[in-house]
Amino acid sequence: MSDRLKKIQEKIVEVSKLLKLDDLKNKMSQLSDEMNASDFWQNRENAQAVSQDYEDIKKELEKWKAIETKAADLAELSVVNDQSLSDEIEKQTADLEKEFSEYELYLLLNGPYDKSNAVVAIHAGSGGTEAQDWSEMLLRMFLRFCESRGWKTKIIDESRGQEAGYKSIMFEVTGRYAFGYLKSEHGVHRLVRISPFDAEKMRHTSFALIEVLPELDDKIDIKLETKDLRIDTFMSGGHGGQSVNTTYSAVRIVHIPTNISVSCQNERSQQQNKETALKILKAKLYRLEEEKKAKERNEMRGEYKSAEWGNQIRSYVLHPYHMVKDHRTEYESSDPEGVLEGNLLPLSEAYLKWIKQ
Repeated sequence: MSDRLKKIQEKIVEVSKLLKLDDLKNKMSQLSDEMNASDFWQNRENAQAVSQDYEDIKKELEKWKAIETKAADLAELSVVNDQSLSDEIEKQTADLEKEFSEYELYLLLNGPYDKSNAVVAIHAGSGGTEAQDWSEMLLRMFLRFCESRGWKTKIIDESRGQEAGYKSIMFEVTGRYAFGYLKSEHGVHRLVRISPFDAEKMRHTSFALIEVLPELDDKIDIKLETKDLRIDTFMSGGHGGQSVNTTYSAVRIVHIPTNISVSCQNERSQQQNKETALKILKAKLYRLEEEKKAKERNEMRGEYKSAEWGNQIRSYVLHPYHMVKDHRTEYESSDPEGVLEGNLLPLSEAYLKWIKQ
């Protein structure tokens, strides 16, 4: 057996203990009991969440089992003293290393809400059509990434640009570890390119602010006083501002003390829009409180940076050279096109390792 394969096997044994697989199996058994109850589908929203959780854990366990099986099969093959198999064993060992490396990320996803669903909001910076088009490019990048992870996405609220792109758009992501993988995207993203909207083909710089929020469970008690809220209703807007709903079903909630505003227009009724907006408002207030604590902890070390326009977390340069650089982790890629097609995993991995330092 090669040293390379032996090292992976040792890591698999080590990681297997840390993953607490028995706890996951017990959780899966509990969820299965819930799903088999006669009244399971009476609360449809809860039933869908439980079913999704069950499927996610099942996939996680199956993936880990496949890694263990592949390692065991390779160990057996390596015992056979057959030189004609050596190239194939090396190739399969390299594949196993890649699979295992991705699975190791789960060990870094141990924050309080890393396993949660997420809400992502994209806000175009100043610059009109150019910045709004950048927002749409980022939306496409995130949707591609979510699709590659097998997560479901749903648009909650959107404000289209007049010519192209979005002034702002918000969507929810449903899937295990969605927040854990996406939290690295929270902050300002900068694009440098030759503008397709400029007849003189000048180089332009555009900005977009990304917010990533976890879906909070009911244990987190965020109190919202009625007197602190201003609730407005309006007609849902479609492409180009056309009305797609003749009733005032869209809802905007403003938290007066902080001036935080949340809009929701894509649910079926005003009540559903209101419930979704309140849920997101609570998540924003929770993040605000967490950021205050982080600021207090890190201010003296000069490490604190809020998600404000002056604090860029990442640059995407398409001209005069091609590069993506994360300014926190120093991670660089010479393939910005690949990143914009949804290849965010290396950036997420670099961020998860960076915050553990």
